[in-house]
Amino acid sequence: MIALSDRSKLTPEEYLELEGKSPIKHEYIDGLAYAMAGTTDTHNTIALNLALIIRNGLRGSDCRVYFADVKVRLEQRNRFYYPDIFVTCKPQDREVSTYKRFPKLIVEVLSESTEAFDRGDKFNDYQTLESLQEYVLVNSKDRRVEIFRRNEDGLWLFQTYTATQILFELKSIDITVAFTDLYEDVTLK
Repeated sequence: MIALSDRSKLTPEEYLELEGKSPIKHEYIDGLAYAMAGTTDTHNTIALNLALIIRNGLRGSDCRVYFADVKVRLEQRNRFYYPDIFVTCKPQDREVSTYKRFPKLIVEVLSESTEAFDRGDKFNDYQTLESLQEYVLVNSKDRRVEIFRRNEDGLWLFQTYTATQILFELKSIDITVAFTDLYEDVTLK
């Protein structure tokens, strides 16, 4: 990640103002804005496939799916991230159009440049969101999905799914996904 500037730290309000005018996206971490790298066609196709599956599964519900360009605000950690996909069902999340605060599901499609951050510090930050029930990591090199689910005791449980299992379930939103649909039109390298 490359910081936006060397000047003093930005307030969240300053970041939001600058981000609203910027031609490129930046994530915000405790006063610093970091430019985001672009994605690959594989990454984008996987994310779009899953976003469409989720959108179709949520039709008629009070939940909304967001894809790539809407931020999640983590007030407790003073951060704004752009998840690849997330779902929120809270009416309070309709109050602001540029970011949401109560996601119940967050999905990151892994890439070489972001995998360590997505698995480590970013997941650690996401765990501070009381609304978050599932954190999903989709592999872009192999047909594999890893899901962290919060149980009733607030503990995170981990489960890995591979294409040999054919399906996996996003329990937080009650949607079952087929690997063939998730990886449709994707050539893995």
